[in-house]
Amino acid sequence: MISDLEQIYSVSIKSMKKSAIRELLKLTQRPEIISFAGGLPAPETFPIEQLKEISCEVLDNDGPAALQYGATEGVLELRQILIDRYKNQGLNLELNNLVITTSSQQGLDLLAKIFINRGDKVICGLPSYLGGLGAFNSYGAEMLGIKFDDQGMRADLLKEKLTELKSKGIKPKFIYIIPDFQNPAGITMPESRRLEIIAIAKEFDVLIVEDSPYREIRFEGKAQKTIYELDNSGHVILLGTFSKIFVPGFRIGWVVANEKIIDKFVTAKQSTDLCTPTLNQKIVHKYIEKGYFDENLKGIIVQYHEKRDNMLKAFNEYMPDGVKWTVPEGGLFLFLTLPNNMDAEILFQKAIDNNVAFVIGSVFHCDGSGKNTMRINFSYMPKDKTTEGVKRLAKAIKEEL
Repeated sequence: MISDLEQIYSVSIKSMKKSAIRELLKLTQRPEIISFAGGLPAPETFPIEQLKEISCEVLDNDGPAALQYGATEGVLELRQILIDRYKNQGLNLELNNLVITTSSQQGLDLLAKIFINRGDKVICGLPSYLGGLGAFNSYGAEMLGIKFDDQGMRADLLKEKLTELKSKGIKPKFIYIIPDFQNPAGITMPESRRLEIIAIAKEFDVLIVEDSPYREIRFEGKAQKTIYELDNSGHVILLGTFSKIFVPGFRIGWVVANEKIIDKFVTAKQSTDLCTPTLNQKIVHKYIEKGYFDENLKGIIVQYHEKRDNMLKAFNEYMPDGVKWTVPEGGLFLFLTLPNNMDAEILFQKAIDNNVAFVIGSVFHCDGSGKNTMRINFSYMPKDKTTEGVKRLAKAIKEEL
């Protein structure tokens, strides 16, 4: 090993941090631990038999092309079917408005690569998705957090922050928002708040990045229009993925934006992986084309709805006074808030001792706040284990109280 290894690492790698969630998952691999920590889809929702059928069909009918390099923009048929689905939802899109990525996490990384220089400011929620924070941090961004109310990012505080920055001659690169079943808070932003934030972003001439990985997993309430559709002026970059609504192992995501921005994503992606795996894209396209995707999604929604209700029932039954939680209308997560004097990081070890795990809420806060919060996943565990896990977690909280 060379003598000056630590000195020759880049500034970028020195600023990167390992994912707190991925590191936590290593601690929860013991079979006796009931884990609410990961953002994992339920494996029983994976359409294995249908994928066997489609994989053989793709290889039989289109094998050489499926196993070859593909266009950086993505397989044409998959891009077109995604565009058609968005058009059915009211979005005005063409093919040059969409690029396929290797998961939406790559989309976040490319976004940071394209827009962020060291020291640039990025606006995000308090709390916000850890993968987004990690991607932006790795390129040297300074995250500025905006607190939430029960409708998501507060528009008044956003305007206040942008006004303050403008007075100092500073323009943030973008505002990062997860408007549907927000990760980790589980909150859905109503249309009125979306319109407020669009108006503020236009007033200060700042891009909005709309991260939308769970939008189609809605159990109840009214589906809200995307920020992209409400804006309809090229002011918004929209990220999507199949990881939570189909299978995560295929690592298929996409970015929707103005064609000038998409062109930059294509350029940045070419130096990253050249193209997303062609075989995976062709299988996903065929899966949607045959109607399997929409059919399977209905089952996922029913199952996760039941799991959410089961967890809420257990919370109501076992959690002590002073503990609060969000009630998401869809998605995979809810957010739990402990009494102000409690520290979830200290509680975590007690929870592990009780064979239950969660994600500490402070890792989702760019300013280090949220020490009395935690993210809870309800999609992965079977209902009986969820009930037992909530009992264990409530016991650990009571002990700490």
